[in-house]
Amino acid sequence: MEQVLAVLPEAVGELIMQLPQERKERIEEIRFRLLKPLELIINGRPEFLLAGDGPYIIQPEDGVQLLNKLSRYSLYALEEELKRGYITIKGGHRVGLAGKVITEKGEVKAIRDIGSYNIRIARQKIGSADRLVSRLYEDGHWLNTLIVGAPQTGKTTLLRDLARTASAGCRTKNIPSSKVGIVDERSEIAGSVKGIPQFVLGERVDVLDACPKAEGMMMMIRSMSPEVLIVDEIGRKEDVDAILEAMNAGVQMMMTVHGYSLEEALRRPAIFPLAEMKLFDRYVELTRTGRPGTVQGVYDRDRKPLPMEQRSSSL
Repeated sequence: MEQVLAVLPEAVGELIMQLPQERKERIEEIRFRLLKPLELIINGRPEFLLAGDGPYIIQPEDGVQLLNKLSRYSLYALEEELKRGYITIKGGHRVGLAGKVITEKGEVKAIRDIGSYNIRIARQKIGSADRLVSRLYEDGHWLNTLIVGAPQTGKTTLLRDLARTASAGCRTKNIPSSKVGIVDERSEIAGSVKGIPQFVLGERVDVLDACPKAEGMMMMIRSMSPEVLIVDEIGRKEDVDAILEAMNAGVQMMMTVHGYSLEEALRRPAIFPLAEMKLFDRYVELTRTGRPGTVQGVYDRDRKPLPMEQRSSSL
């Protein structure tokens, strides 16, 4: 939380520091909405922090302080980030923005008059993919894998650890290290700041940060010759076209897709053809039942469940 506290307005930081350590460690989001109560998401549930006799109300000066700290008092330095609608800070944490959108010829040029900020707390869980490795690596190579889950079910956390495991290898399971390419369109997998990943990803990882997935996959294959390619949140037709090219080039792929269930995700128009062609060797379904990162099941290309150490277990 140190990196997050460093950018918060002083009054807000003091309120959060007063929380019990256990609750601080479970904060997932800190949400600022001007002239609205300060909201925390803890274990998936909203809570409003109290100050005196009522909830703490975010004031315009709080927004100014936050933006000044995020930009180090130079909004010009954040010009590209403001076009994307989010800023990645040290530690891999992401700050989403909402306000007046300025467009030109149908393209977003900037966000002005920012009224909402969503600070998503990034946490790396090294080893979270360990219990899945035996199902996702077979016959000397990683399997094409699709991870399915609703928001905040741990998809990116799992994908990040799979990237680390593939890069580092696993001596206990006789898995050699692989060249890993990450196309990190939303700067969430690697959490790069000025080109440097903020998470532990191993020694053999190359990252294209803030790059559209479809273009990035082709760039990565042409320039970095990855053995394993990692992308987050696929869903557009151009993503699917690039995935097909990558798989035909012999690159193994691991990716995530939004869905409240495996069946729902596979009904999406862009995903359905991939599933019908049985291009995914494995499906991993995550759920938030109990706590984030619960593995509901692992399935083969025919969507038949594979036995697990435990039927449902948290990452």
